[in-house]
Amino acid sequence: MQSYSVRDIERVLHLPRSTIRSLIDVGFVTPTRGPRREYRFSFQDLIVLRAARALIQAKVSRRRIRRSLEDLRKHLPETMPLSGLSICAVGDRVVVRDGNSQYQADSGQYVLGLDVSVEDGVLRVVEREFGQPDEAAAPPRNAEDWFDDALDFEENGDIDAAIDAYQQTVALDGQNVAAWINWGRLLHDRGNKREAEAVYLRAIEQCGPDAVLMFNLGVLLEDLGRTQAALEAYQTAVGEDPALADGHYNLARIYESIGQPQHAIRHLGQYRRLLHSESR
Repeated sequence: MQSYSVRDIERVLHLPRSTIRSLIDVGFVTPTRGPRREYRFSFQDLIVLRAARALIQAKVSRRRIRRSLEDLRKHLPETMPLSGLSICAVGDRVVVRDGNSQYQADSGQYVLGLDVSVEDGVLRVVEREFGQPDEAAAPPRNAEDWFDDALDFEENGDIDAAIDAYQQTVALDGQNVAAWINWGRLLHDRGNKREAEAVYLRAIEQCGPDAVLMFNLGVLLEDLGRTQAALEAYQTAVGEDPALADGHYNLARIYESIGQPQHAIRHLGQYRRLLHSESR
């Protein structure tokens, strides 16, 4: 039976690792362990993970989610059927379609439509807006839609959903530097420093050395104890935007700590000039 790694789940479902871990922690899926103790997910796990995420975003009760997922799992095939798979709503019921077969998965409102298929040997899971099965498919969501959702999720304190939406944004628009910055910042705030660094480095590859991006990277590198790398990141940040006052302040602080007072004085002076000009 085919199994999937965490990396496969990230690629197919566009779920960040933090979300995958949280869904495992609450018991919605129980993946097996591979030879190196890595998580291995079944096809059923993959579908249940995506369904669970959508139900959580819709603020369905935890007890309701668990019952829905248990019923859904009972009717899912163990492997991906050649005929494909569709999960949708019919009235207030959830229906799993496998070829010509049809199964009711739960008697309550469900909030996910999925089309699952294999194309050129690659598993694809496509989420769609659902209504009646014969309704026209909703237009695909663009990067701007995902970015707006991410900001709303973040404002409402749903950080998992915000991270997911920022990830969706950059998957559709790799040049959206604000989405990269916000994604990295949320990971950093959560203490996922290595993941945040990876996001920032990918962002630099996609967008170049944006001033705020480099500043955030500098803050992260300081937290990781890599003072010289942080210094270089701040230097790049103020090189891109000489009016970045916080960049000059952090440079002054680092130069003072490593015994280079002349550089520290220069950047502290620039920081004070910028603050003075902003207050006028």
